[in-house]
Amino acid sequence: MKPWILGLTGGIGSGKSAAAAHFSAMGVHMVDADHASRWVVEPGRPALERIVDRFGDAMLLADGNLNRAALRERIFTSEEERRWLEQLLHPLIRQEIVTNLAQAESPYAILVSPLLVESGQNQMTQRVLVVDTPEHLQLQRTMRRDNVPEEQVRAILKAQAQREDRLKHADDVLVNDADLDHLQRQVERLHDFYLSLRGGQP
Repeated sequence: MKPWILGLTGGIGSGKSAAAAHFSAMGVHMVDADHASRWVVEPGRPALERIVDRFGDAMLLADGNLNRAALRERIFTSEEERRWLEQLLHPLIRQEIVTNLAQAESPYAILVSPLLVESGQNQMTQRVLVVDTPEHLQLQRTMRRDNVPEEQVRAILKAQAQREDRLKHADDVLVNDADLDHLQRQVERLHDFYLSLRGGQP
């Protein structure tokens, strides 16, 4: 029987990666949209050439890889440039994800994506799990983890779906407002529940 697909999402600093890692440790096939978005812009891939054509050589690091920081800076200040980039990358990322999900052998597979709702990737899933965290914790965790100023984190939060919007699409919500132990126990509970589902529905 073909595995059904769970979409796993959450804002920056919500703990979705920690939740994903625990699902993965229990043997669930995992596809990370962030990884897919890195693969499609690797040196030699057409997407990277298109980005350099549009934004110039400043988009490349000395080793020929994409200069993510420079690109991020460029698109966060311009709505138009961000849209152009999304139109280029989203179809390529989607194809990468579809190919990878097709290799799943666990009863269900997980697509982890910070932009699950915004990019329409939730249409590839049968069920959506949102890892939800109060905004002040998102800010604290991200500033500590990435060592970036508060304004930058706020800009990213603004570009991502608003919490209410994300929660509207959720079939399940995992509230991550305590420690890692607490998070992992919730993941284990959800995993048991998911194993009982057919096609993602009770």
